[in-house]
Amino acid sequence: MNIVNGFSKLTKNQKINWLVAHYFNNNQAIEPLLQTYWNSNEQLQKLHDEFIENTITNFYLPLGIAPNFVINGTTYAIPMVIEESSVVAAAANAAKFWSKRGGFKATVLSTEKIGNVHFMFAGSFEKLTKFFNTLQSIFRNRTAEITKNMEKRGGGILNIELIDKTADLANYYQLHATFDTKDSMGANFINSCLEEFANVLREEVMEFDLFTSEEKESLQIIMSILSNYVPNCLVRAEVSCKIAELHSKEIENPQEFAEKFVQAVRIAQIEPYRAVTHNKGIMNGVDAVVLATGNDFRAVEAGVHAFAAKTGTYASLSYAEIDGDTFRFWIDLPLALGTVGGLTNLHPMVKFALELLQNPDANELMQIIAVAGLAQNFAAVKSLTTTGIQKGHMKMHLMNILNQLKATAEEKATALKYFENQTVSHSAVVEFVEGLRK
Repeated sequence: MNIVNGFSKLTKNQKINWLVAHYFNNNQAIEPLLQTYWNSNEQLQKLHDEFIENTITNFYLPLGIAPNFVINGTTYAIPMVIEESSVVAAAANAAKFWSKRGGFKATVLSTEKIGNVHFMFAGSFEKLTKFFNTLQSIFRNRTAEITKNMEKRGGGILNIELIDKTADLANYYQLHATFDTKDSMGANFINSCLEEFANVLREEVMEFDLFTSEEKESLQIIMSILSNYVPNCLVRAEVSCKIAELHSKEIENPQEFAEKFVQAVRIAQIEPYRAVTHNKGIMNGVDAVVLATGNDFRAVEAGVHAFAAKTGTYASLSYAEIDGDTFRFWIDLPLALGTVGGLTNLHPMVKFALELLQNPDANELMQIIAVAGLAQNFAAVKSLTTTGIQKGHMKMHLMNILNQLKATAEEKATALKYFENQTVSHSAVVEFVEGLRK
């Protein structure tokens, strides 16, 4: 067993040497490979090394740009960090399509974030309620130092409720707190407040005269943590136009297209097998911009998919309708994002991405990212209901296949020209390249 003690205390080179010695046969190839991805700027590399623990190198993903996004009358070039070949092209195509039809509209519906103190109490709920009511001012006073700067920016603690969850789990209760964290994602702020709420519970329960000694002893704090499910931190993005205006090179019959499009979205609303893939396409756009702007895509993913299942059945995040002669397509997404704090102040490419987006506040970033998700969804459903998804996707994937085959520049140029009017598949590309080489 390759068990190691004190790995985190080793230098980066020592970590690499240990990995090479224990896990790789080709010792001479691994270390140069890892060092190839180090930044030549030592100060910048040190910054990257300190983002996480046990860093050995950098892992690069492409940063692409999807231009021509018109959102609420402002034109954006949206940065996207993603490895999937067709995503940026699809977003750019959808952006250009809608730029000629009025652009995207986006509205922040609410900005409430949530955190909970989870605790057990084996006593009278009536007495617990009276106890809780005595604590409201104490909760606020004890967190005053934590909240003062946030309150100066117009945010802070919105509300604190006592929630009885004993029907689901014996003796289980929550403090359910809501917050407005303005331009910060707010995880550290929320968690600090929650932990202080827990301290108040622990201390004040011993002083509450209505409780018996057994009731006092029964109160046990389990954990204090924010929730990444933010159904009341919500943004809407939408597009609409006259059905006749949908006409394009791919859409020869706008009425038929609109009807098929609406049906495709309705299928995703009632069929979970389709809904998961439908929503994955939305998240292609969302996650790519979340990553580019230094936000937490895992938190966003978890919250969005929980929202997709809020009715008890997993369903489409987007909606489409025909109203008279008008086609409308929209999405509501829960997005807890920040434009200050975290990597936004540290990562040079995050700073670049935010500047490229004209330094949005958190609400504006919510709108931009929701639009990116809607654009991606429109592009996917449009392809599915017209030419089929594989034609465009495999065209974009062609270069990856050629690179896998170590094609020369001349071979790439010849292959790209040949496959302009041919179906792209891995086997077809292999056969074509092997034919060239004969």
